[in-house]
Amino acid sequence: MFNKEIRIGTKKIGLRYPTYFIADIAANHDGDLNRAKELIYLAKESGADCAKFQHFLAEKIVSDYGYKHLKGIKSHQDNWDKSVAEIYDEYHCKREWNEELIKTCKEVDIEFMTTPYDYEAIEQIDKYVNAYKIGSGDITWTEFLERISKLNKPILLATGASDMNDVIRAMDLISKNNSDVVLMQCNTNYTADLKNMKYVNLRVLNTFKQYFPNVILGLSDHTFGHSAVLGAVTLGARVIEKHFTDDNNRVGPDHKFAMNPNTWKEMVLRTRELENALGDGIKRVEDNEQDTIIIQRRSIRLTKDKKCGEKITLDDIEYLRPAPQNSYFPFEVDLVLNKTLNVDKVKGDCLVHGDI
Repeated sequence: MFNKEIRIGTKKIGLRYPTYFIADIAANHDGDLNRAKELIYLAKESGADCAKFQHFLAEKIVSDYGYKHLKGIKSHQDNWDKSVAEIYDEYHCKREWNEELIKTCKEVDIEFMTTPYDYEAIEQIDKYVNAYKIGSGDITWTEFLERISKLNKPILLATGASDMNDVIRAMDLISKNNSDVVLMQCNTNYTADLKNMKYVNLRVLNTFKQYFPNVILGLSDHTFGHSAVLGAVTLGARVIEKHFTDDNNRVGPDHKFAMNPNTWKEMVLRTRELENALGDGIKRVEDNEQDTIIIQRRSIRLTKDKKCGEKITLDDIEYLRPAPQNSYFPFEVDLVLNKTLNVDKVKGDCLVHGDI
């Protein structure tokens, strides 16, 4: 059983709380610590709750030999001007940056998080993080999932390029040690192609609800703009992760499809508006529509003058707006038909409780 509310740092996460936004800086620091710190500042200013990095070492995440001998498989990496191993080495988050990154996050009051991709990374960052993000590519690395699940910290599990068998296997394993999980729908295509929107498949969030009724839902998104984000929040997602950069025109693997400060601010603003609009699901007459009960509803009105003591017939009444407080509504017609008036009324008057 998973918890329907969790805490990451100072923020509570769940359906009763505002959507939690993770700015995934990822490789957009371009190998420069100062850029990494500047992106933390910008993420905070743009409304992010968390600045996230990715801790990998090229030799511990990819096989240079394997990629060079991979035949017949096309991906966004085919457009890189260097080998996959060289790109990962160039854009990795250097581990000697850790304390400086954490210090910067504390200074601007934004949560620090990372996705570790090897055991050494876990050991080095565990004392700094309040939660772990697990990337989609490691959903089948069961030993790794088990190690993180035992650290007694919330887990955000991305599910890109996986089916429900993969998700169930991972969630079953994690649940043996950890109940604080955010299950995130994800499509792991990083080509920045507008056609990718049709593959986001937000209704998977409904499937997740069926399999794991209490689990907190999220979206790890790589599409342009915030349309998918608004859809996900409508379906119950309360954690949103998107890549973040200061300039979409910079050269690098993650810049093109990332959000920038302006688009991030717009995303947060529109999400907050949506959250207000979603409400609590209880159907009621809202405070701002109380007057429309009078203005737009019909009351039972007289078509002619009537004296005290006279009975009311169907020919004596009609249903017209407005409906002043305490007046009879059309559905209450049986309460007035063939009843005797105890006051004089004139044509056009509405019948109110106490007239009969």
